[in-house]
Amino acid sequence: MRVISFRNGLVFAIVTTSLILQGVWRSVAKADFLPYCQQTSGTIQQKDAARREALKGGAEAQQKYQTLLRQQADQLRQCRNQNWLKTQGIWLRLYACDARPGAIEEVLDRIVDRGYNEVYVETFFNGQVLLPANDNPTAWQSMIQSPNNVDLLAEVIQKGRDRGLKVYAWMFSMNFGYTYAIKPEKQVSLLRNGRGQTSFTANTIAGLGTDLGTLNPDEAFIDPYSLAAKQDYYRMVQAVLKRRPDGVLFDYIRYPRSRGKASVATSVQDLWVFGEASRQALIDRGLNNKGRELIKRYLDRGSISASDVAAVDKLFPRERVPMWQGRVLNAIDTRGTVGQRAGVLKTDLWRLSVAHAMQGVVDFLNVAIYPVQQAGLPAGAVFFPEGNQAIGRGYDSRLQPWDRFPKNISWNPMSYATCGNADCIVKQVQRVVAQASPGTEVKPVLAGIWQESISNRPPLEVQMEALRSLSPRISSVSHFAYSWQEPRSDQDRKGCVARRL
Repeated sequence: MRVISFRNGLVFAIVTTSLILQGVWRSVAKADFLPYCQQTSGTIQQKDAARREALKGGAEAQQKYQTLLRQQADQLRQCRNQNWLKTQGIWLRLYACDARPGAIEEVLDRIVDRGYNEVYVETFFNGQVLLPANDNPTAWQSMIQSPNNVDLLAEVIQKGRDRGLKVYAWMFSMNFGYTYAIKPEKQVSLLRNGRGQTSFTANTIAGLGTDLGTLNPDEAFIDPYSLAAKQDYYRMVQAVLKRRPDGVLFDYIRYPRSRGKASVATSVQDLWVFGEASRQALIDRGLNNKGRELIKRYLDRGSISASDVAAVDKLFPRERVPMWQGRVLNAIDTRGTVGQRAGVLKTDLWRLSVAHAMQGVVDFLNVAIYPVQQAGLPAGAVFFPEGNQAIGRGYDSRLQPWDRFPKNISWNPMSYATCGNADCIVKQVQRVVAQASPGTEVKPVLAGIWQESISNRPPLEVQMEALRSLSPRISSVSHFAYSWQEPRSDQDRKGCVARRL
């Protein structure tokens, strides 16, 4: 047994006889790198000491520290090039206290020590944006309201690159945050279901928080068909791109998930298509007057009856049959009774409404990624592998049609299943790989921590080794989140925020 000690008190025991790590050890022996490209305790201590000395301001100490950073960046690059796992990313939230001298440096150094070569910095989340207050042209407040107007995003991008890290902007998408949703002028852009509820008045399930075991209490979703909302978001993406991240990852490209039986959408009232813009766009999918009138009645009443069909026939006698986008006629449309026609039309209207809801998600993502790709940068989508499922006669209420997402962006499935081992996680990733085109990069997101099982999930190294045998296409994974790996570091930085506020 060889033991590697980390400064946070954890001990990473690698048992050479373990079947799960035999392949890793063979590659380690050949390349002379530690498993998962992690640093030894000796180099960690050496770099920590060099950083502390460099902060004191001496030119010689600063040069020594920078030399160490370059050496480790080269080592990390070589290790990843020789490893089956070419990219190992981590999701990171910054705080106001990271503006203190040396704070970002320490966080990024810890990330390199763990063998990560990409970091995904939370740039838009919970109704705030990681832009300086004096250079924030967006509809959201800056995460840092300090007088020195430090540009943390620009800093972490540059300092990450100094360490051989690629730094991506991680942005919430259709979840605009509670602070946006309560503004009077933004009410028209909010998501609504057929009961008049918004995402924060309906009984929904919050997403996983960056704090271990917590959920996100500040979710508020917008109507993806709202032009004003899309314009607000587009302007923000443009502002973020001025900092030249290495790419952008878009999260919350979906509708909220409802609780209990409502977690499966089975009626049009369950769908989030009743916002002003979405409703009008759905009506506009009608290709003639009969079609538009029946869509209106379907939305108003939640269904249509034979009397509705008869009434529409009388209103527009010159039109043969109701038509809308994607509708295919059958014999019942022209030869059936009014009741038979109503049954067929009701089924077709349900399909239209579901397709319309899903298309809104895809359209919003396309708006988001356009400026990123125009800037020549990679974009990616973060999604739940089960978010696009048909369940019985209904659909997963998140209506996240990731199988229709663009093929030229990375697919980042949040593989968070819990079953006590890695089998259910592998099945989630397997489902995505099976539906991804050959040229689409699949980069699974794993939840957990190193060396320990937590929340009924196996250790991260167990999850990764299970994925290794799944498909040669899997050469990149990421871990949610830094705060889970380094809870003391995260709490110290967050606590400083509380004291400052």
